[in-house]
Amino acid sequence: MDPLVNALNTIKAHEHRRKNECIITPASGLVGRVLRLIQSKGYVGEIEFIDDGRQGKFRVQLFGRINECQAVSPRFKTRVAEMEKWEKRFLPSRNLGTVILSTPKGVMDHNQAKDENVGGVILAYIY
Repeated sequence: MDPLVNALNTIKAHEHRRKNECIITPASGLVGRVLRLIQSKGYVGEIEFIDDGRQGKFRVQLFGRINECQAVSPRFKTRVAEMEKWEKRFLPSRNLGTVILSTPKGVMDHNQAKDENVGGVILAYIY
């Protein structure tokens, strides 16, 4: 199974149960970068990497601010000109939520990608 799908499903399940934190396993570089982006947007709190001698884990502090978070599968390629179409498809409102992209300049949200005029692959969305 895809580690990103597993991570976002774990976060969503723990948010619905109103838990204060969750443990995401296995840890990967992509999951870590996506979690840092979600943290910078204020959806989750502190993120801690736990080295268990195997794959590792992330402990994520939850605030209860996430209504929906989901990985996009298959991962669609997009250009800056097509970004509006994907915002309409995945987000409930124009200024609500974030579409997360993997670009040649790193993992970023759709607003940063527009500002830097770079396209990429859609990984997930959150609101």
